Amino acid sequence: MTIEEIERVCDASEPQRWPSHELEAPELQHCETFYPLGFPTELRTNSIEILAQARNLWSGVQERFHTQPIRVDLHVVEAGSKECPAPPASRIVRPNLISVANKDNYSIANLDEATTQIVLSHAAEKHINYLNYFFLEPAPLHHIAAQFTTPIHAGCVSLDGKGVLLCGDSGAGKSSLSYACARSGWTYVTDDASYMLHDAEDRRVTGHSRKVRFRPSAGELFPEVNGLDLTPRAAGKPSIEVPTDVLPKMICAQTALVDYIVFLNRHSGSEQQLVPFRTEVARHYMRQVLYGSAQSRVVQHAAIERLLTAEIFELRYTDLDWGVPRLEALIRDGC
Repeated sequence: MTIEEIERVCDASEPQRWPSHELEAPELQHCETFYPLGFPTELRTNSIEILAQARNLWSGVQERFHTQPIRVDLHVVEAGSKECPAPPASRIVRPNLISVANKDNYSIANLDEATTQIVLSHAAEKHINYLNYFFLEPAPLHHIAAQFTTPIHAGCVSLDGKGVLLCGDSGAGKSSLSYACARSGWTYVTDDASYMLHDAEDRRVTGHSRKVRFRPSAGELFPEVNGLDLTPRAAGKPSIEVPTDVLPKMICAQTALVDYIVFLNRHSGSEQQLVPFRTEVARHYMRQVLYGSAQSRVVQHAAIERLLTAEIFELRYTDLDWGVPRLEALIRDGC
């Protein structure tokens, strides 16, 4: 405020509210609790549009884990530009995970305290895919993956109560094989991201059982995907994201007990077969995605060792019509 403006406020007959410092983020008047993946998350914001988008993401998901609530504070601020911001760059400076697009669009996640502070411009708020992909969806997942679970880059399906974790590099076919199994009567848990639970003493994992992501070419394998629109992505490869409740013959579960770990090799160039896989390679594959504190890593490494007590195989395959029955034989015969 200028001196003249201050003088006018001082001379006013009615008490006036003094403005906050120009660098302070807006107060957060709205608050609601959500349960992404079943973990309690308190979202506070000054924007009812942010709350509405959070409901679109997480409504219907019930609390399943009584962990320390994750707290996400999301401040929407005025900014000059109306253009969608650039993708943020991220860096871990322990205990913080920091993502910065510019001075009006950034987040700071304290991985030890399970709290995230987000500042977004109105432009970012209006670009829903940008908002979801870079800020809103990851906010609780960072803490779920760093403190309450051990994240595994894998799909997961189960048959007759026996879970199969489907691991592999990008393009190995985790999503398509997960869905192909589900079409054949398996129970679907997740297609790409599994989270091993720390509050269980067994090899139980959870995941995103409410949607399946397909590559654009999936219609060649699954006719029911033909004609579906590509899901706009803020980053990454194009995909078709479909809620599982609209797909035929989908039996879904939020968790599964893992009996087998199967690494997918869809381009091996050799005959189709299921062969043993090296435990040491599996261990490093799983450890490479961890980013929690040193204390958290100890817990996560122990969880991975518990997971590695399952039998581990490599599935060398070229087509789903061979791969799904071979996995069914693994469930039935154990080999």
